[in-house]
Amino acid sequence: MRLLTPIAFATALAIAPAHAQEVPRLDEVRLVDLSHTYDQSTLFWPTSPIAFEHNELAYGPSGNGYFYSAYTFATPEHGGTHLDAPIHFSEGAKTVDQIPIGDFYAPLVVIDISAKAAADRNYRLLPDDIALFEAKHGPISAGSAVIVRTNWSRYWPDAKAYLGDDTPGDASNLSFPGFGADAAQLLVDRQVSMIGIDTASIDYGKSTNFEVHVVIAGGNIPALENLANLAGLPETGAYIFAAPMKIGDGSGAPARVVAFVKKD
Repeated sequence: MRLLTPIAFATALAIAPAHAQEVPRLDEVRLVDLSHTYDQSTLFWPTSPIAFEHNELAYGPSGNGYFYSAYTFATPEHGGTHLDAPIHFSEGAKTVDQIPIGDFYAPLVVIDISAKAAADRNYRLLPDDIALFEAKHGPISAGSAVIVRTNWSRYWPDAKAYLGDDTPGDASNLSFPGFGADAAQLLVDRQVSMIGIDTASIDYGKSTNFEVHVVIAGGNIPALENLANLAGLPETGAYIFAAPMKIGDGSGAPARVVAFVKKD
C-alpha cells in the first residue's frame, strides 16, 4: 500500500468527498507558483494611499555570535497577488478569516481568453466563452475554482502596460480585460468555489460600478487577482491552493497561490 505524503493527505481531507478519489499524490505533480513577489515593484490600485513597505530593523552580526535579520512590512490588503474576501463588496459576507481553509483548495478550471484579450484589451469573459469551454471539456463542476487566463502577467510590473495608465491617484483611465457580469453570474449559478484572473481586477479596467465584484461577493465567493504563470497550466485536471494571510475582519489579503499539475 502506498501512503500519501502528509501534504497530500491534508489536501485530500480539505476537499469535497466527490473529488477525493481524484486527488494526486504530491510526488505525482509539479508545483506552479501563481504568485508575484511582494517588493518595491508590486503594483497596487492607483488610488491606494500606500504601496508595499519593507523596512529594515536589523541586518548583520547580533553581537551574540550569530547573524540576525528582521524587518517590518506594511501593505494594503488589495494589491499584488491577493484574495478578495466576499465582504469586500457584500455587507455581512465572509471576511478572510471566516473562509474555511478547505475552500481554498479546489479542482482547477482555466479558461483561456488570451487571444481575444490581445485583440481587445477591454475584453470581458462572456457566457459564450464558458459555453465553448464546456463544449470541449464538459460542464464546470460545483466546487471548482475558475481562473481566466489573459496572458496579462507578461506586463508585470510595468504599471502603464499592465493597468493601461500609470497616473498616480487616478483610476479613471485604466484598461485591461476581466470577467463580464453575465459570465460571473453564470459561475455563481454553477456554484464554483473561487474565481481568479491574471489582471489587476476581476472587473475589466474601465468598470466604474464593479458589477463582477458585486455578483461574486453576493454569492459569498472569494476571488484572486494579479495571478502569475498561468501559461503553464492545463485547462482541466490540475488543483489550486490559495493561502491568504489570515487577517481578522479582512476584506482581502496577500496570497501565495500554487497549482498542483499532474506530471506527464
